[in-house]
Amino acid sequence: MDRSEKFWDRMAERYSKRAISDVAAYERKLQVTREYLRPEMEVFEFGCGTGSIAIAHAPYVRHIQAIDVSSNMIEIARRKADAGKVGNVRFERSTLAEFRVPDQRFDAVLGLNVLHLLADRDEAIARVRAMLKPGGVFVTSTACLGDSLKFLQVIAPIGRFLGLIPLVKVFSSRELEHSLTAAGFEIVHQWQPAKYAAVFIVAKNAG
Repeated sequence: MDRSEKFWDRMAERYSKRAISDVAAYERKLQVTREYLRPEMEVFEFGCGTGSIAIAHAPYVRHIQAIDVSSNMIEIARRKADAGKVGNVRFERSTLAEFRVPDQRFDAVLGLNVLHLLADRDEAIARVRAMLKPGGVFVTSTACLGDSLKFLQVIAPIGRFLGLIPLVKVFSSRELEHSLTAAGFEIVHQWQPAKYAAVFIVAKNAG
């Protein structure tokens, strides 16, 4: 178990009880995402946390496969799904690198509040594109800390070493856009609700 997994296992219960900081932005992201969802779709989410997003979108698609690095997060997600009688979401503990699925398996992939927590975003984006059918969409909301908090490049590794924070990568929204387009995605929707807020992007697999 690496440090990030241990961190999120420790944080799982507290994270599940945390209030949404910007309800209006959260609801808008759900609404925009659903504009790209269809009842026959197979959807994949990585970094699903305690499952709230997958459960919210479940009524709009055929099935959602959701993974997270934290076993404790997944356990909470399963409890939520059971409590809500949500039968078309499968939660599994896995990393994106570990998860095995045939290419072009999914119609949509969700990666929300997670790309900045991965060691290699370009590798993750390439993996996502391989999973997607041609014309499929990748929906991501990402903290682009390089736009305003570049000093975290120095502080974040120290915090991680001390176990205070998980792995955090600092990059700009422009760098994220470049990563997506270089991988073969076309950005079809982009929105940032406030100056320091995460950048919400819907990118279409142009391949």
